[in-house]
Amino acid sequence: MQRLPFFLLLFPLLLFSSTLHLSLGANPSRINPLLATDSASGEISGWIFNGLVKFDKDANIVGDLAESWRFESPTRLVFRLRRGVRWHDGHPFTAHDVVFTYVLTKSPKLFTPYASDFRYVASVKARDDYTVEVTYKEPYYKALSIWMMGMLPRHLWEREKDPMTSPLNRKPVGTGPYRLSELKNSGDVVLKANPDYFEHAPNIETIHYHFIPDPTTRFLMLKAHKLDLGSLTPLQIERQIDERFEKRYRIVRLPGRGYTYLGFNLENSKFKDSRVRRALDMAIDKEELIRILFFSYGKVCYGPFMPGTFAYPEHPPRTPYDPERAKRLLAEAGYDENRPLEFTISTNANNSTRLYAAQIIQYQLGRIGVKVKIRAMEWQAFLNTVVTPRRFEAILLGWSLGLIPDAYALWHSDSDKLGGFNLVGYHNPEVDRLIEKAERTTDMEKVATFYREMFMRIAEDRPYIFLYIPDSLTVVNRQITPIVPSIIGIMHNQIDWIKP
Repeated sequence: MQRLPFFLLLFPLLLFSSTLHLSLGANPSRINPLLATDSASGEISGWIFNGLVKFDKDANIVGDLAESWRFESPTRLVFRLRRGVRWHDGHPFTAHDVVFTYVLTKSPKLFTPYASDFRYVASVKARDDYTVEVTYKEPYYKALSIWMMGMLPRHLWEREKDPMTSPLNRKPVGTGPYRLSELKNSGDVVLKANPDYFEHAPNIETIHYHFIPDPTTRFLMLKAHKLDLGSLTPLQIERQIDERFEKRYRIVRLPGRGYTYLGFNLENSKFKDSRVRRALDMAIDKEELIRILFFSYGKVCYGPFMPGTFAYPEHPPRTPYDPERAKRLLAEAGYDENRPLEFTISTNANNSTRLYAAQIIQYQLGRIGVKVKIRAMEWQAFLNTVVTPRRFEAILLGWSLGLIPDAYALWHSDSDKLGGFNLVGYHNPEVDRLIEKAERTTDMEKVATFYREMFMRIAEDRPYIFLYIPDSLTVVNRQITPIVPSIIGIMHNQIDWIKP
């Protein structure tokens, strides 16, 4: 009988004995996909739980706990679940867990913002142990994507009287590639590989999250080679790393997942005139903003939806930097040296980048005779006394960019209400019509057409001046392979990573 060389016998042990060192800036509050509203809770939950579907590296929806699905009608979606999937405690995953998770999401005992994602769902039924039938009140473009929400084990959670305070929120049991091993208050979080994971066991056995609230300390930990992955600022990349650092880490530069905008109070007479909004857009040099704020690690934002997604038009409208043309437009609107346009930009004081951006915009607009004042406030006071009651002329804020955007919350006329996210009071009947048509179809090609047209109309109306999308700058230990950057980042294939 032929014997294998000793190093080949040892190779599987080497693969499953490595540790991935990451950092957390805050402790997770509840490791529960229905309650994970903070970034730390969401990140840890992502390793432990699975949804029925997920995004692949190209932002296409593919199966996760579901192996397939079909629309039997525009309002009936049927999932076929994977067989052989087990919860971390060994109990089989079935359709009854899916039904239970949905029912819990709608329970008055559970306070979750994710319940609104299921507002069009009429019923969820288990046809058998591995078939789930979802009936919608009407066709809905997010009918499939809402099922990315992590599933919970019925056999454990049905015993809990109060899901908000359940010990399972700190001792989670999921189906995911990692299990929770250690969780300390104001301390580290340790995850261990799930050897029974249905895709395959992760190659890296342990994920160790070091609790490091201070960004400077996280950077020093990277420089000391104590972390395998982290985020850097443009300043750190340009001025604070050396050859030794770059020899250790690969820098991955990807488009960011959020944009900054200058929004106008459209109830204010100054900004009802589209010529004024267009003039201000032409007078702001976005490329200069990106050079100063981010050392050019960023892109100009041209509209409300994420570049590279189905909602982004092939040729978005681009406003040229043209201060002379801006002056002429302001003159047409009745503003000149004797009667200059004056307004105040309000923003939050605890975001230094945004505050610097306001100062640069103030200077740039000053070059065409516009007089801008800046009002900066602490975040909570800013929200409560300025943003929510709409006591502003213009605001400098930002939004996250989703792979599947929801235009209703920001751009529909009905969202122009107290507590709504249509903060500037934008009303366009044609945009409302496009939003409503997009929401009521499951044909994603039609949804894409509606969203691209919506993008063009919103960009032309300029309720905001869309400013910039900062790059996401990630560094990762060069010893880790294979790293495959994509529109959704680099973690999508983490179970395949090997760290010697």
